[in-house]
Amino acid sequence: MTVKIPQSLEGVSETLLLTLMARARESQRPDGMLHDEAAIAMVNQLDVDFSRLFMQRHDEVAVIVRMRKFDNIVRQFLVRNPQAAVVHIGCGLDTRFERVDDGRVEWFDLDMPDVMALRQKLLHISNNRYHTLANSIFEKAWLEELARLKPRAILFIAEGVLPYFEEAQVKELFLRLRSRFPGCELVSDVHTPFAVWADNIHLAFSKVKARMHLNVKQPSDMEGWAEGIRLLEAWNYMDEETANLKAFRIMRMIPGLAKASGICHYRLGGPA
Repeated sequence: MTVKIPQSLEGVSETLLLTLMARARESQRPDGMLHDEAAIAMVNQLDVDFSRLFMQRHDEVAVIVRMRKFDNIVRQFLVRNPQAAVVHIGCGLDTRFERVDDGRVEWFDLDMPDVMALRQKLLHISNNRYHTLANSIFEKAWLEELARLKPRAILFIAEGVLPYFEEAQVKELFLRLRSRFPGCELVSDVHTPFAVWADNIHLAFSKVKARMHLNVKQPSDMEGWAEGIRLLEAWNYMDEETANLKAFRIMRMIPGLAKASGICHYRLGGPA
């Protein structure tokens, strides 16, 4: 009998179970958009009652669509910037390094100490270009560890993380990265007030205590936080041409829903 690995994640950290479950379920579908053996293995290893985590089919598809878009943005960045560094903020139990590694990137997975401890029990990555950082994203210690990367091109990716925090916290992070690594780029999912309200209802049904807070009416709103913050690209989930969205694609015909959730790519500081 296999001994299950216990976990005691709470708050925002607990939401990683939702995305892990979505990847594992998608991997076992005949028409799945990905096949992630590691996700399936982790679900089987964890001592978690995944049946209590409620996700509708279109929410699962959105998680996978979002993941693939983040992957593609990273791949494109690495083509434009050989020898770059990527910092995965709030990496959870994702396996993005293995999916997008170009053989040259220096990679940093960052998350809370309890998450990274669990990650080390479940995932074993042996590569001298791969590093882990066990810190809160709002601490300064991990930024000091990245100081040696200057003037290398750096991409920060934050998937399913920043919306769970208050605007003042996220703004402080943006300004800190702009100051420490001028010209760096950051990619995050962004939601309108309506999307945050709707997603918080889903979280309540999933019996996850975390709630979303950060919301913006327009992706360009963040440019107003400070000089040097520039929106490079904004992409919405409903832009995806995939049959897996099925009837939910009709949402793209409703402006308030079509633009409710998306992924935004920013440059922080550097040359205008």
